[in-house]
Amino acid sequence: MISIKSLSKIYKSKHNEVKAVDHLNLNIKNGEIFGVIGYSGAGKSTFIRLLNRLEEPTEGEITINGKDITKLGSRSLRKERQKIGMIFQHFNLLWSRTVLENISFPLEIAGVPRDERKKKVLELIKLVGLSGRENYYPSQLSGGQKQRVGIARALANDPDVLLCDEATSALDPQTTDDILDLLVDINNKLGLTIILITHEMHVIQKICHRVAVMEGGKVIEQGDALDVFMHPKEKTTKRFVQQVMGPEQDQAFIESLIKSYESGKVVRLHFVGESTNQALISELSKTFDININILQGNITQTQEGAYGTLFVHLDGTNEEIEKAINFISKTSVEVEVQSYAE
Repeated sequence: MISIKSLSKIYKSKHNEVKAVDHLNLNIKNGEIFGVIGYSGAGKSTFIRLLNRLEEPTEGEITINGKDITKLGSRSLRKERQKIGMIFQHFNLLWSRTVLENISFPLEIAGVPRDERKKKVLELIKLVGLSGRENYYPSQLSGGQKQRVGIARALANDPDVLLCDEATSALDPQTTDDILDLLVDINNKLGLTIILITHEMHVIQKICHRVAVMEGGKVIEQGDALDVFMHPKEKTTKRFVQQVMGPEQDQAFIESLIKSYESGKVVRLHFVGESTNQALISELSKTFDININILQGNITQTQEGAYGTLFVHLDGTNEEIEKAINFISKTSVEVEVQSYAE
């Protein structure tokens, strides 16, 4: 468990002060992928650098594995930092060193014997999918390959926690997905906790178990990723969700659907988790004497399950339509009637 209590970072100058992180409180579970999302200036990058004291907090506590790292002296801090790996947006590789030598660097600092270092590094190279490129230099690698080196280097000391500061924002969409898949694989195989900073909701959607939304140095919303996608409360969170799902359908859109049909009912079906895999539409058409038109819909997948909304038009007798709606309401799919036959 990582416990963060009343964490603050204030930058002061002669004429003013900036609260980059403002009394932030979070609990992060062992072994989970926890996302922190926010727009530029939200304080998220400062926050992640506070976790390993690359930035010194103004006040607050950061407890990792039972130790408050804000109270550690320099020698103890160096030891604890070996348990906290970090990967960066722009890779931060040593350009005069090969892949093997870059990954080996933290082991050299830790005083690991040469033969043991090489064995460990070759295992990591295989883990991140860079076998055959041991002797390449960073200039010979693609962006995704450079980030794989960064990930392997961050794992060299067998950390308990991996911090990712905008680790995919410099990559193209396909490479981003490949790196995210790698992080999920590492999380599953090694069981380490991953804290991921991003401004892209796609990243949260794809791999995070839980998420916190930052704005103005504060956490304004947090929860399970699926719950945040389904029920965003804050304006900023809704904007992020729209990056993936598109704009929320307004009343004018719903009324336009209703006016398109003179009979039957327009209903909104809300699918959550396993219910998205149900062949509901097919089952309705086979069971009841109704016609079904799919009008509009969107379903997306998160690490915690899928969710989505579907607008459909049900046409038939009022009795058959009511039977169909009652049938739906007994499943895990939420149903909301938008219009009634006249």
